[in-house]
Amino acid sequence: MEKRPVAYQIYSARDEAQQDLDSVLRKVKQLGYDGVEFAGFYGHSAEDVKAMLDKHNLKALSSHVPFFLILQDMFGVLSYHRSIGCQYIAIPYLDEQTRPGSAGFASTLREIHRFAHLAREAGITLLYHNHDFEFITISGQYGLDFIYDAIEPCLLQTEIDVCWVKYAGLSPVEYIEKYAGRCPVVHLKDYVGRMGDKPPYALIGQAEPAAKDTGAFEFRPVGHGCQDIESILTAAIRSGAEWFVVEQDESVGRTPLEAAAMSIETLKKLGLKD
Repeated sequence: MEKRPVAYQIYSARDEAQQDLDSVLRKVKQLGYDGVEFAGFYGHSAEDVKAMLDKHNLKALSSHVPFFLILQDMFGVLSYHRSIGCQYIAIPYLDEQTRPGSAGFASTLREIHRFAHLAREAGITLLYHNHDFEFITISGQYGLDFIYDAIEPCLLQTEIDVCWVKYAGLSPVEYIEKYAGRCPVVHLKDYVGRMGDKPPYALIGQAEPAAKDTGAFEFRPVGHGCQDIESILTAAIRSGAEWFVVEQDESVGRTPLEAAAMSIETLKKLGLKD
């Protein structure tokens, strides 16, 4: 298998990062990760974050920025991320008032388009990261496809989260291949269980905890759940993926960084990493 760099989504170890971000970055590097994806900066200035990244020789690959924060201060968001050398910004989630099928969806597309233009001018590529709710049908196609069709690839690239694709009942391999040439970053996430009455994810910027899924849903380290990780990696590399991101929203029975070690060990065994 061709080698690819791997980043760790810091949200996976958010409690530890809140206490000591520098220590988390150090441990992530020691585990063998090449970069990180942020989801907030725990009160640190851009200068402080850049210094920590440089100290541990980690790349700020990408950052999940809540859509409402983008709308509040597009230029401020871009300035911060340029300062830390971030290559990508991802829209991680749309609430019920802004997502596909809502009355505000048309406005959402306009604002994404505007921010994508500004990001490109700043040298940053905008990504859209899916959950499962985008897989409703709008005008004969999934809402996620509607977003990607509405905003041209030169402005918006995909960050396909394989967990939520499979959770929605689709094939992650087929969905990655559908966006060959437009999938520079792929989110690796594994789990066991099935779809229940409520989504099992906690959401950035919302106080409500993740719902307990009636299908006994549980996040697992990469390679320790229901995903065919080798097939996903092969399809993603064939489709042009340049980076992979490991994310595990919750870790059960072990610390987040212990789970991170198990995930990257899977990727080493499959030949993605040395």
